[in-house]
Amino acid sequence: MIVDVQEGFVNERSEHVVDKIELFAKEWEASGRRVVATRFVNPPGSQYERLVRWTRVRSAPETNLMPQIASLSPVVIEKTTYTSLTPELRDLVGEPFSGAIFICGIATDGCVLKTAVDAFEVGWTPHVLSDLCASHAGEEIHEAGLLLTGRFIGVDQLVRSDDLKERL
Repeated sequence: MIVDVQEGFVNERSEHVVDKIELFAKEWEASGRRVVATRFVNPPGSQYERLVRWTRVRSAPETNLMPQIASLSPVVIEKTTYTSLTPELRDLVGEPFSGAIFICGIATDGCVLKTAVDAFEVGWTPHVLSDLCASHAGEEIHEAGLLLTGRFIGVDQLVRSDDLKERL
């Protein structure tokens, strides 16, 4: 699962993961596995607007997936919350599901973290590809996101893409 690698979240602090995610996802697809990408949209009147006073990522171009990710032709799930475990994703995966999900994207401290925790809580086995995640708020926040994610889902669930490639 590629979380929110879209124009509104890619900046000088997060752009370094985009090409890496693309390369990894191509290998993932070549091994016969499915790639799912999420696209966040912040609708007017959202909790983000009401409580955080954040009104960005409402429409194109901010909601557009980065071209490298869009070119993969992934299944794209639109969401309006931190989590990627939307009803649409759960329908796609099928219930009951007790398998593994591999998560990368932006932002480690927000949507990636929340998706991993929610997957854990519904009985899935989340793996966060730590080197394929970033925070648009910078490296310190990315590292804080990884620290918290490891505490929530177990540090063994934080893996590097190179370690996973060996199993593809």
